[in-house]
Amino acid sequence: MVTRRDFLKGAVAAGVGSTATGAAARETRKVPETAVGLLYDATLCVGCKACVAACKEANGNPPEFSTKEQLWDTPLDTSAYTFNLIKVYQNGTMQTKDAEKDGYAFMKTSCMHCADPSCVSACPVSAMTKHPVTGIVSYDPDKCIGCRYCVFACPFGIPKFQYDSPTGKIGKCELCRHRYKEGRYSACAEVCPTGATLFGRTVDLLAEAKRRLSLQPGSVTTFPRGRLGEAAVPGVKWREEPDQRYEAEVGRYVPHIYGEREYGGTQVLKLSGVPFEKVGMPKLPPYSSAATSETIQHTLYGGLIMPIAVLGLLTWRAKRTVPTEEEAEKNEGESA
Repeated sequence: MVTRRDFLKGAVAAGVGSTATGAAARETRKVPETAVGLLYDATLCVGCKACVAACKEANGNPPEFSTKEQLWDTPLDTSAYTFNLIKVYQNGTMQTKDAEKDGYAFMKTSCMHCADPSCVSACPVSAMTKHPVTGIVSYDPDKCIGCRYCVFACPFGIPKFQYDSPTGKIGKCELCRHRYKEGRYSACAEVCPTGATLFGRTVDLLAEAKRRLSLQPGSVTTFPRGRLGEAAVPGVKWREEPDQRYEAEVGRYVPHIYGEREYGGTQVLKLSGVPFEKVGMPKLPPYSSAATSETIQHTLYGGLIMPIAVLGLLTWRAKRTVPTEEEAEKNEGESA
């Protein structure tokens, strides 16, 4: 006779076994060759927050206040109305910029536009999508059902829910894709005075980041500003703009390009003079959790394995607890 414990053990073993069998079936997706993104260089950032103001204006977002006076926009973190923010690392006397000890540093916080985004994987109605050419992770409020799965799935904590909205929707950076039809790119990169935030094709941005890492600290070089190269996007012709360059000393970088491998790769890359974990960037594996979670889900629900197992357990349990007609009549006779 099969007991409930035996049944549960069998169901779990079958689920785990089938999951393990298919675990390697789904590999982490790569950044598209034509993808566009941003390169943020913390050593060039002066903390002016022009990018924060430009992002607000470009997306029509209201100010958020964290001070009693409420005189200007003072968000403490990204939110459904603040898609881009500059945060500050502080240590000791804060005498030296980009120094881990007794120094300070800046770090840009916004959507990383992952190669294999968990928010897209978790969304049950495809309100979150990744463009196959530009790689931009976009949000469609008309499809959103407000489940907030994307909020919980993102390892960077980027998608945020508008709790004060009567319908409820998500707010996040979409690399200003709505401006492309006007020939304008991401507002944060467009206004950055030092080129700390640079827009372009991810492959070109990666090459530029590697160039900077190869330079001698303290030497003087020219940094591009605004848009790097053509950054070709189908159907988009960028506005002509003067050659924008910024000459400065090369900083002392942490020898790592954040986003090159983290979480399978991201289209937003970062350079820093202070270890990334200290400036708020999470330490992540070189693969996306979306690959694992989708494999588990598809294995359990593919062929209705899990629903059938649950239904079978409920049926078995019902037969054990619900009396037959003969048992019911017998029980009535005894109670009479």
